[in-house]
Amino acid sequence: MHKLVAVALGAVLALAALPVMAADNAQQDKMKACNTKAAGMTGDARKDFMSKCLSADAAKAPAAAAAPMTQQDKMKACNTKAGDMKGDDRKKFMSSCLAG
Repeated sequence: MHKLVAVALGAVLALAALPVMAADNAQQDKMKACNTKAAGMTGDARKDFMSKCLSADAAKAPAAAAAPMTQQDKMKACNTKAGDMKGDDRKKFMSSCLAG
Protein backbone atom coordinates (compact mmCIF):
# COMPACT_ATOMS: atom_id res chain seq x y z
CA MET A 1 0.00 0.00 0.00
CA HIS A 2 2.79 2.44 0.90
CA LYS A 3 4.58 1.66 -2.35
CA LEU A 4 1.44 2.42 -4.34
CA VAL A 5 1.02 5.78 -2.59
CA ALA A 6 4.69 6.60 -3.17
CA VAL A 7 4.43 5.75 -6.88
CA ALA A 8 1.24 7.80 -7.26
CA LEU A 9 2.81 10.76 -5.48
CA GLY A 10 5.91 10.51 -7.68
CA ALA A 11 3.74 10.49 -10.81
CA VAL A 12 1.83 13.56 -9.67
CA LEU A 13 5.04 15.44 -8.95
CA ALA A 14 6.52 14.45 -12.30
CA LEU A 15 3.41 15.66 -14.15
CA ALA A 16 3.45 18.93 -12.23
CA ALA A 17 7.03 19.58 -13.36
CA LEU A 18 6.31 19.13 -17.09
CA PRO A 19 5.06 22.68 -17.81
CA VAL A 20 8.10 24.15 -16.06
CA MET A 21 10.46 22.00 -18.10
CA ALA A 22 8.66 22.94 -21.33
CA ALA A 23 9.01 26.64 -20.50
CA ASP A 24 12.72 26.16 -19.81
CA ASN A 25 13.17 24.41 -23.16
CA ALA A 26 11.33 27.18 -24.99
CA GLN A 27 13.63 29.78 -23.42
CA GLN A 28 16.66 27.68 -24.31
CA ASP A 29 15.46 27.32 -27.89
CA LYS A 30 14.97 31.07 -28.12
CA MET A 31 18.49 31.67 -26.80
CA LYS A 32 19.95 29.22 -29.33
CA ALA A 33 18.13 30.87 -32.22
CA CYS A 34 19.19 34.37 -31.16
CA ASN A 35 22.80 33.24 -30.64
CA THR A 36 22.85 31.76 -34.13
CA LYS A 37 21.55 35.02 -35.63
CA ALA A 38 24.09 37.04 -33.64
CA ALA A 39 27.06 35.11 -35.05
CA GLY A 40 29.98 37.48 -35.69
CA MET A 41 28.59 40.32 -33.57
CA THR A 42 30.55 41.57 -30.57
CA GLY A 43 30.30 44.04 -27.72
CA ASP A 44 27.41 46.48 -27.41
CA ALA A 45 26.04 45.61 -30.85
CA ARG A 46 25.66 41.97 -29.78
CA LYS A 47 24.10 42.94 -26.43
CA ASP A 48 21.56 45.20 -28.15
CA PHE A 49 20.74 42.59 -30.76
CA MET A 50 20.32 39.82 -28.18
CA SER A 51 18.09 41.99 -26.03
CA LYS A 52 15.82 42.83 -28.97
CA CYS A 53 15.85 39.26 -30.27
CA LEU A 54 14.91 37.73 -26.93
CA SER A 55 12.16 40.25 -26.26
CA ALA A 56 10.73 40.05 -29.80
CA ASP A 57 8.87 36.82 -29.12
CA ALA A 58 7.68 38.15 -25.76
CA ALA A 59 5.86 40.92 -27.63
CA LYS A 60 3.94 38.24 -29.53
CA ALA A 61 2.90 36.45 -26.32
CA PRO A 62 0.01 38.81 -25.47
CA ALA A 63 -1.55 37.98 -28.84
CA ALA A 64 -1.49 34.32 -27.89
CA ALA A 65 -3.06 35.22 -24.55
CA ALA A 66 -5.97 36.76 -26.48
CA ALA A 67 -7.20 33.25 -27.30
CA PRO A 68 -10.96 32.67 -27.10
CA MET A 69 -12.37 32.69 -23.60
CA THR A 70 -13.51 29.43 -22.10
CA GLN A 71 -17.18 29.02 -21.26
CA GLN A 72 -16.33 29.36 -17.58
CA ASP A 73 -14.44 32.63 -18.21
CA LYS A 74 -17.37 33.97 -20.23
CA MET A 75 -19.76 33.08 -17.43
CA LYS A 76 -17.62 34.91 -14.87
CA ALA A 77 -17.31 38.00 -17.06
CA CYS A 78 -21.03 38.09 -17.85
CA ASN A 79 -21.96 37.61 -14.19
CA THR A 80 -19.75 40.55 -13.29
CA LYS A 81 -21.31 42.72 -16.00
CA ALA A 82 -24.84 41.69 -15.01
CA GLY A 83 -24.31 43.11 -11.54
CA ASP A 84 -27.62 43.48 -9.68
CA MET A 85 -29.91 42.54 -12.59
CA LYS A 86 -32.70 40.12 -11.72
CA GLY A 87 -35.42 38.10 -13.38
CA ASP A 88 -36.12 38.29 -17.10
CA ASP A 89 -33.74 41.22 -17.60
CA ARG A 90 -30.87 39.16 -16.22
CA LYS A 91 -31.83 36.10 -18.30
CA LYS A 92 -31.92 38.15 -21.50
CA PHE A 93 -28.65 39.88 -20.68
CA MET A 94 -26.86 36.64 -19.79
CA SER A 95 -28.13 34.94 -22.92
CA SER A 96 -26.89 37.70 -25.20
CA CYS A 97 -23.64 38.08 -23.28
CA LEU A 98 -22.79 34.39 -23.42
CA ALA A 99 -23.73 34.14 -27.09
CA GLY A 100 -21.58 37.07 -28.13
